[in-house]
Order: sequence, then C-alpha cells, then structure tokens
Amino acid sequence: MHTQSEPVIRVTELTKRYGDLVAVNGISFEVQRGEVFGILGPNGAGKTTTLEMVEGLRQPDAGEIAVDGLPVWPNPRDVKQRIGVQLQATALFDYQRLHEIIYIFGSCYGIHRCRDECVALLDRVGLSEKAEAFANELSGGQAQRLSIALALVNDPVVTFLDEPTTGLDPRARRALWEVIGEISRDDTTVVLTTHYMEEAEHLCDRVAVMDLGSIMALDVPRVLITQLGAEATLRFNLSPGVEADALCALDGATACRRADEGYELAATDAQRAVVSLLDFARAHDLRVQHLDVKGADLEDVFLDMTGRKLTDEDEEAAALAAASSKKRRRFGLGGGGR
Repeated sequence: MHTQSEPVIRVTELTKRYGDLVAVNGISFEVQRGEVFGILGPNGAGKTTTLEMVEGLRQPDAGEIAVDGLPVWPNPRDVKQRIGVQLQATALFDYQRLHEIIYIFGSCYGIHRCRDECVALLDRVGLSEKAEAFANELSGGQAQRLSIALALVNDPVVTFLDEPTTGLDPRARRALWEVIGEISRDDTTVVLTTHYMEEAEHLCDRVAVMDLGSIMALDVPRVLITQLGAEATLRFNLSPGVEADALCALDGATACRRADEGYELAATDAQRAVVSLLDFARAHDLRVQHLDVKGADLEDVFLDMTGRKLTDEDEEAAALAAASSKKRRRFGLGGGGR
C-alpha cells in the first residue's frame, strides 16, 4: 500500500438526508494516495450516495470533503477536472469506434489525443484489439472495461468505480479485477463500491464496511477478519434440530446461530470444532447434513457487525437497480456530471 502524510481524500461528518431517510449519517474517512479503497455494503447502504457527494455530483446536507487538497463544495468544478468517474451504467454512441469515443471524451477535458494515444489507453484496460470496433459490439465485460478507460481519459488523481462488476458473470468479473489491479499498480488512487465480499477482499488495501448510512468498521481486510477471533465458519444442518445455544459449547467454537434451515458456527479451530460437532451429534442421536467449512472472510465480518449477511436477494436487487439505471442515467461529459 502507498501512503503519504497528506491523504488524497478527506471526508468529515458527511451527511445526506432525503426527507426522514438518513442516507448517509455523519461518516468520516480518509483515502491515501495510491491505494485501492473500498466501500463495502449491501444495496441501499449509502455507498453510491457517498461516492456522488465526493465526486461533486450530489451536494451534501452537512460535512466537508476535500480531494487533492481542494474542497469539493460549494464549487465542485475544479475537483471534477482532477477525478475520473465510472458509473454503474454508461450511455455511448453505438456506431462510434472505440478510439473515437476515447478522443471525444478526452476533448471534453481539453485533451486531444492522437489515435495511437487513444489505443494506448484502450490497451491499459485490455481493449487495444477492439480499437476499431463499435460500442454496440462489446460484451458486458468489455463495455465495463471501456467505461473504466473513459474514467482514465484525463489522467485523474483519483478514479471512482461504482460497483464496476455488478451484472457480470464470474469470469468477466475476475478479468475486470485484473484491470483494476493494473490501474492501481500505475499509482492511480482507486475508490470503489461493491456488495461482493470476495471482490473487496481481493482488490482493496483498506475497506470501509457500510450499512444503513454509517461506517461500521474501516481497516485492512485481513485485520477486520482477524479481529473476529475466528479462523473458520462451519455451516451445517442437524436432524432433528436443537437450540443454537446448545452448540456454542462445542470445542473450538466461539459463536453459533441459526441460519436459514441450518446453523452457522464460528470456530477458532476448524478441525476441533468439526470433531466436537460430530461427537455431539453422535451423543444426542442427531444427523449432520450438508456440512461445509470455509475460512473466515469479510462476509463473516459483516454478519458479526450487523447480525445479517448479504443474501442472494441483495445481489439480485443491486443488479436490477443497475439495469434500471441504464434508462435514466447518462455519463456527464466535461467533468463527470450525470
């Protein structure tokens, strides 16, 4: 991780309300130069609203934001020239070639790149072979990579990526992770939002865990996981069922809760916990089914802090929200408005 004494982003007591709803509730954080900083949380946590205020696209009700030493509000124009923004949906001209799109976006910042320079920027996101292709010929993953290239067109100090892999299949998602990693290795600061735990753990130097408009925790992913005090999670069914409290005394267990039709047990020692569970089941004439053991991760951190986890329904809702946004949101040329 790259760190310097002066953060590239400083957010203090940031607040946004919509009537009685507090979308962002007095959050504060800093982003160091050169790091990949993640804001992790479910759909509706306040991630996108936070990014929009930092980007100068949505005015906060209270709080202060500085990017590269400049206050964002009340006049965000100067900051917009120094940042790159990739949105959940980007509207493009279908019948323009990719290198032409790069040129047009750059010209909105007063940057006039020759064709070779446009292709070089496409190469940064793995699209140089598509320079002569039309935008409507791209796959979903390729379109996301193009939107990242457009966010880099003005050589920004900070690049903002709002749920960049939502709606992509696992292969395309991992390909995009490589692109984001390459951008970071070029010393560009990256701030991204995501509701994928694995994505945050894989990409981010530090992550802010956000829920219901508040930051629940902020640290290096491995530190957050270590602070749980559990190295693994056991998931299983018991037939017939028992009270979850009866399982908390198992050797190596730190906590146990009901989860859907089964149980989740946090353990400091997975092997001891499995042996103890099987002994318990044998002693009480129970049947263990669908036993699964996985290492502790950010999903367990979120579950520990909020008492709930990101469900498939959360991810589906986020994907539907991203799809519907294509009908109403457009990329704002010349400074990132939308």
